Order: sequence, then structure tokens, then C-alpha cells
Amino acid sequence: MDAANLAMKSSSSSFFSKTPSLFSSPKPISRAPSSVYTLPSTFRPLVKCIQAPFLPSPLNPDSKKPLNSPFTCSAVTSFPSQSHPNVHSDAAAAASSAKLKLLISEFQSLIEPIDRVKRLLHYASLLPSMNGSVKTTENRVPGCTAQVWLHVSLDEEGKMKFLVDSDSEITKGFCACLVWLLDGAAPDEVLALKTEDLNALNAVGLNGKGSASRVNTWHNVLVSMQKRTRAAVAERDGKPRSELFPSLVVTVDGIQPKGSYAEAQARFLFPDEPRVQELVNALKEKKIGVVAHFYMDPEVQGVLTAAQKFWPHIHISDSLVMADSAVNMAKSGCQFITVLGVDFMSENVRAILDQAGFPEVGVYRMSDEHIGCSLAEAASSPSYMDYLTTASVSSPSLHVVYINTSLETKAYSHELVPTITCTSSNVVQTILQAFAEVPHLKVWYGPDTYMGSNIMELFSQMSVMTDEEISEIHPLHNRMSIKSLLPRLHYFQDGTCIVHHLFGHEVVGKINEMYSDAFLTAHFEVPGEMFSLAMEAKKRGMGVVGSTQNILDFIKQRVQEALARNVDEHLQFVLGTESGMITSIVATVRKLLGSADPSSGGAKVSVEIVFPVSSESVTRTSTSSSLDQTFGEMRDSLKINVIPGVASGEGCSLHGGCASCPYMKMNSLSSLLRVCHSLPHNKAELSAYEAGRFSLLTPKGKQIADIGCEPILHMRHFQATKRLPEQLINQIL
Repeated sequence: MDAANLAMKSSSSSFFSKTPSLFSSPKPISRAPSSVYTLPSTFRPLVKCIQAPFLPSPLNPDSKKPLNSPFTCSAVTSFPSQSHPNVHSDAAAAASSAKLKLLISEFQSLIEPIDRVKRLLHYASLLPSMNGSVKTTENRVPGCTAQVWLHVSLDEEGKMKFLVDSDSEITKGFCACLVWLLDGAAPDEVLALKTEDLNALNAVGLNGKGSASRVNTWHNVLVSMQKRTRAAVAERDGKPRSELFPSLVVTVDGIQPKGSYAEAQARFLFPDEPRVQELVNALKEKKIGVVAHFYMDPEVQGVLTAAQKFWPHIHISDSLVMADSAVNMAKSGCQFITVLGVDFMSENVRAILDQAGFPEVGVYRMSDEHIGCSLAEAASSPSYMDYLTTASVSSPSLHVVYINTSLETKAYSHELVPTITCTSSNVVQTILQAFAEVPHLKVWYGPDTYMGSNIMELFSQMSVMTDEEISEIHPLHNRMSIKSLLPRLHYFQDGTCIVHHLFGHEVVGKINEMYSDAFLTAHFEVPGEMFSLAMEAKKRGMGVVGSTQNILDFIKQRVQEALARNVDEHLQFVLGTESGMITSIVATVRKLLGSADPSSGGAKVSVEIVFPVSSESVTRTSTSSSLDQTFGEMRDSLKINVIPGVASGEGCSLHGGCASCPYMKMNSLSSLLRVCHSLPHNKAELSAYEAGRFSLLTPKGKQIADIGCEPILHMRHFQATKRLPEQLINQIL
């Protein structure tokens, strides 16, 4: 292929994803007897002389250097971190930084993109071949479009040795650069390099325009190098690694639980058939629809998921579409709707059914007691009303309230400050659109403190992005507008989801140690540390931050991509939200794995779902049990008897319980069956279960149901049109 044709192909993503070595054949490499090979001398950094890496190159037309001399000595210095394994991390970072600057300088000297491609291909040819026995699924680097294998070892002198290979020559070129930077370095030096340090290489166009997947290769290979470096050092020092979180491994052949908690989850994925049939018969006979939240108890979700095959009016989702599903069920002839969730969800279903013209359809909860929510309770507190009172005297103001609040809260709020509801999946767009449409607007978000803090952090990150990057998030904003809105965004300081609170410092530390190269999912409600970790993973294509539906969609997409690659692969996802989601995730993954083409070559894809949470996750088993002070105070203020976790209090481990909402677990299978069997003739027995209509009035004398629905309808208008409704803007102004 001539240079002109190669230049044409270099502009396409397919060329970069898999290109054979065109310019030089790999030279024979003398291999050590072990499975780890010694790099050729051209890749060994000199201590007395920094090799201006790869300058000048035999692929550079102006170069007069012979093929076997790809490096030139340009300076005299030493790398203390390579000479002394215990060197301070600052010195280690300085050593990597010096070599990285040389690498950047080299590629900056290549003006034409095709010359950079040629250079990468040449460095790919210099990497030693990897024995097929080392190219295992365990050695695969997750998150790379091409297949990348990485073998890491620690030599007798305490230096790190890296062996990398890929089925893409361009990717091998990237890996060669990383190997040149880090092979033979002390562990401190490997760990000192940050993924953002590689951004300068992207800035000089090394990866080509629009090549996010190739940027991800840089970052994901580095993250895997660092994770395996930590493991090698721990093994050398005889330090036991942290206990793994429980997990479920899903394959086309079945499900393998790891840990007793996971075993309990797995049992409920295959429910008792007579129980399923009993529920289906009752639903069909009584014309009952079921709307349930993703966070349901796994036993209930297992039965509901199995029953969906026989009765179409069962819907499991996040809170956003539960009421919409109930309306569709009413239109299809359902006479009753059972709501498996917390009370604000049944309130919303009742109110929306009335608004849609179905007041005769009965709506039933699953308990005769209050099914609360820590966020909903926070929004009904005096401190939240004080927060809104402050907003009401600051004009123009908009209150963006999380949908996980009561109808009463929405009504009272709306009379104080113009209000629109939001979900974790649309909150960012809602706030940005409001700032774009109303000049000098002040936005007051609540009640979730973690989500408010995360939104503020996200906008702070956006304030240093380019205008082009910001416009991809919202077309009406730029760096100046983002900076101007930051001081006008407020969030409530005292509202927390008791489940997502568990994803704090301890969990983040363990994820960094044990799961840094896994796919990371996080709900928008998690604490800032978990949010930042997930955002970092998201930047390199390895994470998602959003709603429960966003998390499910992300997992689904990654599994589909793995199946399309048609190679043996193990995908690992850290589930940064309530563990009740596992039923829907497993059902989705099993369906995808089962739909794979059996004639595609027999490639095997396995999917592991990891449940993380801190050791604060404990259970109160008697009045004499002690709880963590923070959670004890929270429990007392919320008047609940249980905190997610296991009786022995060891938190989430191979033998412990995980993030689980005690309120959601009040929706039992026995309660659902009791309600179904009692309808329609024994309604009197179910009076405490019925989601009643609000007969109370707001302070201004209006119906709570009517005013409370307005913020929800404003959100629906925004979702349909991507603009705030004119009525809401008039209220703001």
C-alpha cells in the first residue's frame, strides 16, 4: 500500500482499530525461559543518558539514522526512582514527567498525522511477541476496543516489568510508549503517573481527531498496569489483599454467586413456580396491574420478572415512569394498580391516574404502615421549608425538586417558589436549560445533598472545558455562561439517602485497590468521593453516573459490544447503587447472552456484578445491639428499626449484606399476594393499604393533589420539548 492510500485510510476509525505492521518486520527477540520476556535493549531507558525517545526515527524521511538506532542520546541525568525503589513519590512523578515530556516532544516534531501513525507502527514492531499461553482472559485489559493483553511482574531488584500485546498494531504502538515510560521503573514511579498526564499526547494529535476509543486505550492500559503493580507489591511484601466484595457471575450457562450474600440473591433469581403461577392467576382474574421500583426485594423481583412472561401488566423501572406505566395499564383495562415502592411513588401514581381521567382505578400500597424515604422525610422538615423561604425572597428563583419527595412537599414548595421536579437522569439538563432561558436566574435544588454537591462539582469541571465540549453537553452554554451560573446555584445541605450514604471513603478506597480497572456505575445520589471516581472512569469509557435506568442501559450496551467483538471476555461491573437492581440486571444480561449467534465461533462472554458497600452497613437485631453513631442518629430521627446489612455487623464482604433500602423491603411478596387475593370484595380490610386522595388544602386554599402535580407536569413538558413550559417561566418572572 503506498503512502497516499495509507493517508486516506488513516482518516477512518477502522484503520486505527486494526492495522498490520507495514513498514518494518519485528526483529527476532531472544526470550527468557520464563513466560515473562526481557524487552529488547532499544526499550531499556538509560540511567546515565536520557534517550530522546525514538528521535530521530527511521520512519522520518529526513532521518539519517540506521534502522537499528531508533533512539538518540540528548541529555545526561539520572532517574532516582529507578535506582532506589523506595524513592519518594514526588521524585518518581518527576522521573515519569521527564520521560513523558521527551515523548511529547518527539510526536510534536512530526507535523503530518500519517508520520505519527508510521512512528507508532514502528514502535509496535519493537515490542516482543507474547506467548499464546499468556494471552488469557485474565490478562485482558478491560475497556479497550481492540484486544490488549498485559502481563506484570516484579523483578528481584524491585523493578516493574511489563509485557503487552494487542491484535491492533496501532494499539501496540500506544502500549510501546507506555512500556518505554514505565518498564524497569520502581512501583512508586508507576503509581505516580496519572491518566490525565497523558492528555498532552492527545493534544498533539497522536490519537487523531474524534478518536475517543484510542484515548481510552492509553488510560485503561495505564490503570491496569497500576492495579497489577499494587497487587505485585502486596504479594512481594506478604500483605494480604482486602477481602473481595460479593458478586454474581453471569454466563450463558448459568449464574455463579461469590459469597453468601450473593448466594441469597441468586436463589431468588429462580423463583418457585407455584408462587409465580399463584400471582399470575390472581392478577389475571382481578385485572390487577403491578408497578415496582428497581430497588424491590430480590425475592419479589424474581417472582415479578418470571410472572411478566404470563401477564403483560407488570412493570419494573425507576420512579420516573411508574405512574406512566400505571396509566397505560388503566387504558388496557386494569381495574387496580398495586405499587411496590415507597409512599411518594403510590401518591404520584394515584394523582397522575386522576389527572389522566381514571379516578375509578384503585391504587394500593404494600403495607398498612408508613413506607417512608429518608429523602422525602428531609424535604418535609422545617429546615427545608426555611431553605425555600430564603429562595422565595430571592427573585427570580426556580426550585428544582427531586421527584423522590411527597406530593405534599411538591405542593407546599410550589406555592413558595416556582417548582419543577427532576430525576437523576434529567436533573443536569433541567438546570442548564433553566439558566439558559431565564436571565439572572437563581436555582435552588433539593433535597439530596450528595446529588446537589455532585451537580456543583460537575458544573465546576465544565467551567474549565472548551466551548465545544460544553456545547456537546448543552448547546446553549459555553465556558462563560457556566462560570456565571455557579454562584447562582444552591443546594440543600441536610438531605441524604441512607443507602447511597454507604458509598463513602471506605468503599472508594477498596474500589481503587481491587476494582480500579472494572466498569464503575454510580447513582447520582452517591457521596462525592464515589461520584468523582465514577466520573474519572466515565472519561475513559469505563463508567456511568446517572439514574438506575442509565446504569442498566450502560451495562446492556457494554455487554452488546462484547458480544459483537466475538472473543472470550470477562466484564466486571461495580454496582454503585441499591443492590435490588441486580434482578433486572441479571435478567437483561442473560437475555443478551442467550440471544448471541451460536454459529459465531463459540466465544464466551461472562459478566460479573460486584456489590460494594462500607462496613457501616449493619443490622439491628435486638434492642441491645449497638449501631454506628451516625446511623444510630439517622435511624432514630427516621423512626426505622433496621439499617441495611447483616446481623453480625461485618458489613459488605464475601459473607455480608450490601446496600439495601429497609423501606423498599417493606414491599413483601406475602403483602402483594394478600392484596391481590382480597380484591375486590374485601376492600374494607385493605383501607390502610389504599393510596388515598389528598383532601387537604395548601396554605393558599388549593387542593394539594392539583398543586402537587404541577411540578411533575412541568417536568413532563420539559422532557417532551426540551424547554421549560411557558407557564413555569411566567411563574418565575
